[in-house]
Amino acid sequence: MIWSMGAGFIPVPIADLFAVGAIQLDMIRQMCKVYDVDFKQTEGKAIISALTGTGLARLGARAVKFIPGVGSILGGITLAVLSGASTFALGEVFKKHFETGGTFLDFDPERLKKYYNEKFEKGKEVAEEMQKRQNSFSEKEKHNDTIDQLQKLAEMKNQGILTEEEFVEMKKKVLGNS
Repeated sequence: MIWSMGAGFIPVPIADLFAVGAIQLDMIRQMCKVYDVDFKQTEGKAIISALTGTGLARLGARAVKFIPGVGSILGGITLAVLSGASTFALGEVFKKHFETGGTFLDFDPERLKKYYNEKFEKGKEVAEEMQKRQNSFSEKEKHNDTIDQLQKLAEMKNQGILTEEEFVEMKKKVLGNS
């Protein structure tokens, strides 16, 4: 899921689609090993397309990327969540299918589409929460970096390396960047 979310940030609209698809296909290959199911790459691609290909919201997010500048940022954030949600849902569908003894031969995408859609909605919640945690972590990291810089400036002032005026000026710059 995390790899798919990262691939959603690829600024080239078609490249992100291929990257997410490759990540999802690899996830299915790995799940086949866990559940001792013969992996079929062609069938895997077909199933991924059948389950995920109708997501109009994903296409809309991808289209946003074509807007110069801000489009790649907004489209990337939206697509990151949707890519993560899709991968989450796909994993849940294959897990359910394989746990009940299913294989590629008896996989029915139409029968599992409703389950995929339910898990896709749950995946969006999970992906958004992951994104919030990452943003929160980044803010804490930025705060800690600011404190470290201020402590170093204070040490330099105490050692006589900086004058009071230089310290105040540099402190303003550090606090202005935080």
